[in-house]
Amino acid sequence: MTLYRVHHRTTYQYLDPVSLSHHAAYLRPLDRAAQTCRAHWLTVEPMPASIDEIQDYFGNQVTTFAIAEPHRKLIVVAESEIERRPDADDAAIGTVEWEVLAGVLAAPIEAVDIAASEFSFASPIARPGSKAAGEAIRRYARKSFAPDRSIRAAAHDLTRRIYRDFTFDATATTISTPPDEVLRLKRGVCQDFAHLTIACCRAFGLAARYVSGYLETRPPNGAERLIGADASHAWASIYLGGGHWIELDPTNDQPAGPHHLTVAIGRDYGDVSPLSGVILGGGSHAMTVAVDVERLLI
Repeated sequence: MTLYRVHHRTTYQYLDPVSLSHHAAYLRPLDRAAQTCRAHWLTVEPMPASIDEIQDYFGNQVTTFAIAEPHRKLIVVAESEIERRPDADDAAIGTVEWEVLAGVLAAPIEAVDIAASEFSFASPIARPGSKAAGEAIRRYARKSFAPDRSIRAAAHDLTRRIYRDFTFDATATTISTPPDEVLRLKRGVCQDFAHLTIACCRAFGLAARYVSGYLETRPPNGAERLIGADASHAWASIYLGGGHWIELDPTNDQPAGPHHLTVAIGRDYGDVSPLSGVILGGGSHAMTVAVDVERLLI
């Protein structure tokens, strides 16, 4: 078991005063088989007029709040303590051919397959922008989804190819860049590579989800650990059948493991944006985010 503390600070600076705002924060880590959120605190400045904790459709924990006083700056700080345990991944699961699984998801009967099947459809961000773009995604994915290949082998091959074929570039895309544009650019960030993985799976009738969270990073040997130098992370979860999923990180060419801390799961980034909202006023704005993932004990 490993215990982590995560400090996530978001600051919005507005050109003009905001007179009223409503927000939703996906910042409380999930409780899962290999992870427990032992403590979570959220502080907001200015102080909200109302604040509430709800669970969304996908089972994520969401904090909603409203600010009724004029303000030019919004600061949201989330602090969490997370217990992370080793993942249990049975290599014997997911040996079914991907074509067979796609057929099951096309007409699901079992409850677990019905629940998974909704992640086999296009979603607002993880979808191609046109028919031609969809065909391009399918062509790229086809090499991984070879005939009679197991879903597990196909998923690993796909994320390994994305890691090899694409360059990490924080300036190349935005939060709304569609996966076909990422495919054309051959550049992007973790969110883009997760969306492309998801779009490739869905192109063949398979179910895939977007996972948001954090990744513990370590400095090079001899270098000091920089406080606030970490960032939010994203990876993909692919359905193996029988209620089982495998989580793969195409940005780093590895399964999501003990250093991956899950915050929320949805169809794409739009379902689980760390902080979103509607404001009255404000004009243009600047946003800064600082994340620190600290290992407390092993």
